[in-house]
Amino acid sequence: MGVATTEADWRNWSRTASARPVRVERPRTVEELREVVRRAVAEGLRVKAVGSGHSFTGIAVADGVLVRMDALDAPLRIDRRSGLVTVEAGIPLHRLNAVLAAHGLAMTNLGDIDRQTLSGALSTGTHGTGARSGGLAAQVRALELVLADGSLVRCSAGERPELFAAARVGLGALGVLATVTLQCEPAFALRAHEGPMGLPEVLDGLDALLAANEHFEFYWFPHTDRALTKRNNRLPPGERPCPLGRARAWFDDEFLSNTLLEGVSRLGTAVPGAIPRLNALSSRALAARTYSHASHRVFTSARRVVFREMEYAVPRESVAEVVRAVHRWVAGSGERVAFPVEVRFAPADDVWLSTAYRRESAYVAVHQYHRLPHERYFRAVAAIADAVGGRPHWGKLHWLDAAALRGRYPRLDDFLAVRDRLDPGGVFANPYLDRVLGPAPAAG
Repeated sequence: MGVATTEADWRNWSRTASARPVRVERPRTVEELREVVRRAVAEGLRVKAVGSGHSFTGIAVADGVLVRMDALDAPLRIDRRSGLVTVEAGIPLHRLNAVLAAHGLAMTNLGDIDRQTLSGALSTGTHGTGARSGGLAAQVRALELVLADGSLVRCSAGERPELFAAARVGLGALGVLATVTLQCEPAFALRAHEGPMGLPEVLDGLDALLAANEHFEFYWFPHTDRALTKRNNRLPPGERPCPLGRARAWFDDEFLSNTLLEGVSRLGTAVPGAIPRLNALSSRALAARTYSHASHRVFTSARRVVFREMEYAVPRESVAEVVRAVHRWVAGSGERVAFPVEVRFAPADDVWLSTAYRRESAYVAVHQYHRLPHERYFRAVAAIADAVGGRPHWGKLHWLDAAALRGRYPRLDDFLAVRDRLDPGGVFANPYLDRVLGPAPAAG
């Protein structure tokens, strides 16, 4: 059996959620995972799987058995010809990227952090940016889940298609992901161009920026009219990548983005009135740069400064006015916001609980340093996003419940029907899922 411990405290990366489960299990095989679930159910305990704890919500909080997935991290089948890759669901994204690169393969798109497990990233709807490139769930071709009775089931577009539509972003409410089959492609390099622009220029030119770039995003610095833009496009075949030199990469990605950001944030905490000036200085410290590297090296970045985050997916056509409204609120509120606002883009998809379900979307992510108050700011931005039918990221802070979310997700009731059939007793439930989905029908 896997390793089991008792009364181990757990908390997430951002320190916004914690738990003291009855028991922590670390299964090493899928069969051990099945036995963990069977034993917990026999004891009347609920089960929650946890990866790296990068969700800001309580989605992984366990009061019964907490299942650590990090030992279920093996590549199982890699077919270079078809690009189909099957791995155990606990593999962290940074290791998955390394495995794929060693076989001449890559994911089509990635988020900007690679510390999450694949299971956690899928379950919360992790995405990157790209008006024509979907998130992680759009790259899934098959899943295996351990259900509440300990059975192992497989689903795909042709096998249990309703379960597949629900489980690609399943919130951990349907079962524990055991294996994932991904559609990958031949490895490719990206040319990254990063540079400052005025915020009005970015918002007025969004259509052109999105049309001209495969992957576009920008960071607006509150209390300023300045933004940092990022444009990533595939290197032509045969052109050799030209990565940043070691010194420049360290200075930009470690010193400026982590060491200096931590120092500026601490200073802003001690002297909140200095934050506008600090943001103005920070927005000018990031000089333009162009480089090229393997795709996963360009998509992802190190994030060591602890912060709080809320993110809403809004209709693509609404995003410019949403950002302008946030700008106006910050300017008139007296609130001091130390972290940039990140804006990314995604095409519509067909995954039931994807934030981009049947809608071209833009993601507006707001952050605040963990030592500074965030709730007033986040609630104000949430109200702006709510007014245009925004959908909150499942793994980031928000205040909506099942009644409010039903109007945002046309297939929420279909998802609940699958959940209620597979887990009527709420084995995989917890307080966060009870809030956003409603309790399972037979939960005691």
